[in-house]
Amino acid sequence: MLAAMPTPRGRTSASPAPVTAPVRGRDDACPGALRLHAADDGALARVRVPGGALTAAQAHLLADTADRLGDGALHLTSRGNVQLRGLAADCGAELAARLREAGLLPSTTHERVRNVVATPLSGLDARGHADVQPWVRQLDRLLCADPGATGLSGRFLFAFDDGRGDVAALGADVTVTAATPAPGADGTADGPGTAVVRVGISGAEVTIPAADAPGVALHAAQTFLTLGTGAWRVADAPHTAAAVTEALRRTRVKRPSPEPSAGPATGEGYDTGAPRVRDAAGADRAAPGAHVEGAGPAPGVVVAPGGVHASLCVTAPLGTLTSAQARLLAGLALTRGTGALRVTPWRGVVVPGLASVAAPSALAETGAGGLVTSAASPWFGLGACAGRPGCAASLSDVRADALAAAAAHDSRPPLPVYLSGCTRRCGRPKGLHVDAVATGDGRYEVSVPGTDDAGEFAAALTTAAAARTTTAGG
Repeated sequence: MLAAMPTPRGRTSASPAPVTAPVRGRDDACPGALRLHAADDGALARVRVPGGALTAAQAHLLADTADRLGDGALHLTSRGNVQLRGLAADCGAELAARLREAGLLPSTTHERVRNVVATPLSGLDARGHADVQPWVRQLDRLLCADPGATGLSGRFLFAFDDGRGDVAALGADVTVTAATPAPGADGTADGPGTAVVRVGISGAEVTIPAADAPGVALHAAQTFLTLGTGAWRVADAPHTAAAVTEALRRTRVKRPSPEPSAGPATGEGYDTGAPRVRDAAGADRAAPGAHVEGAGPAPGVVVAPGGVHASLCVTAPLGTLTSAQARLLAGLALTRGTGALRVTPWRGVVVPGLASVAAPSALAETGAGGLVTSAASPWFGLGACAGRPGCAASLSDVRADALAAAAAHDSRPPLPVYLSGCTRRCGRPKGLHVDAVATGDGRYEVSVPGTDDAGEFAAALTTAAAARTTTAGG
């Protein structure tokens, strides 16, 4: 348990006073594994996957469940979670039983608040200051053990960044970034390692011992709840960031017991040296986006220092893995990797621990299976919401339009592109991207947030969508 830590059920002398009247008067409607959302294509379940970490067996189970109960696909989210669509409204009991048996539903009361993103390549390529995956597991245990944590909304997000700046740019409510290396390769050992905590997107930060990261992250969320705003996220009540940050400065917490270390996932630890990437064409180059904050892993093979082990990085076209593709990745993880996979917030999958000499052939297999294996692909960075016919609010079949636009391009657009069927823009990415919103007349309003330039993609998208509409109408 955490020491000197206020709970949402009551204030202590260390608790900040409520700062404003309630912002929200109701619970959020985020779906979960138990709370299904009724969509036009059937019920939707969202399975939380903290840190994107799945075992091969869990990936197989999800693929089987999608085939048995849903539309036969795993829909990856911008938080590294997995959605199942096309479910029957009465499948809840069977779905819950299957997820529980696979270890994907450790708590029925906390399942919607287990929203944690983490650096996908942490501990695999020697670029970070700590392997943050142990932090994810510790926070998940703390969350599920705290009755008050059920007061968090299903939208409240934690992020653990290993220092490279990828998930730190995703606008989480509580972001913990490794700042200096700890002596233990797993990032949990006591020592000089530090981390920086940020609440919301405020500039204020608090430096803590790295080993305290999981407990401090939960403490920040608990403190946010004691403020009594009723807000779903820090951004709903931005003034809360300063109050929570000040509380973190005043209160020390007990760190959770370190979990036994199984050793680095690559077997090579935190050796120095820049990672290398080989894409599907076999080109060896420095990892793209290696110093770009907010960029996820590019498709290809990331070779760990020492050259013995490698990680396979792929993305799912439009964020959708067919059950066959999910089984392919799970099979590679089980037979050639560590038996684990990581789903990324950029709707991709990392398969760690492959022998580097065998990784290119494994990458070729995933490409043959329809996955994106090169950053030059027009599919890389192209995303879309569910659109018609799955969503009643959508003004277009945005996925068909995205398919048409990708077919019209030989290479990847210079910026990520996201198509939305309405102005809610569900699932759109953070950071600079081409924002295309359907207007209901077969056209899109295309812009690049923060700039006046929509880029050449605007005309290409409109032309492709018009051509698709004309063909469909004929």
